Amino acid sequence: MHDQLISGRRFRVLNIVDDVTRECLAAVPDTSISGRRVVRELAELIRVRGKPGMIVSDNGTELTSNAVLAWCNTAGITWHYIAPGKPMQNGYAESFNGRMCFELLNETLFMSLEHARVEIAAWVADYNHDRPHSALGYETPAAFAADLNKQWPAPLRPTGSAPQAIASTAPMRNNNRQTLIPVG
Repeated sequence: MHDQLISGRRFRVLNIVDDVTRECLAAVPDTSISGRRVVRELAELIRVRGKPGMIVSDNGTELTSNAVLAWCNTAGITWHYIAPGKPMQNGYAESFNGRMCFELLNETLFMSLEHARVEIAAWVADYNHDRPHSALGYETPAAFAADLNKQWPAPLRPTGSAPQAIASTAPMRNNNRQTLIPVG
């Protein structure tokens, strides 16, 4: 995402959203966000929260850089790029970005980059901790994540946002034989 300060200087925001809990794990505003910066932010998130099963993103230059590709290979992270022009393939992140743009970026005149950082952090805290989501049973993303974490016995507790399948694949009917076959 991008916006500008009242001075006209542009800045970008790297948003990292968990598809399962809808939490904004990071919102990083800066004048430039390189592939190396993306790697630093993701490595810190993994250190704190654990390794995800997959990262999904658009095809932005900072996300397709050699730094990101090399890091994925070294860290053993699967990265999925959505098809160009298909933002709904990353619907939760796109919804989050739209909300942030409509509710914060379009409504706030940022005096400085530090002012933008403070306002964005406050908005993210409100989004994660004070705002219930209908898709989460009217829980906040932080409360939903805490409840989800409690459901797993400690030895089986996932270390990332969705490191394994939540459910098995559903059987499908083979119309020729009228028997059920697993898909997957």
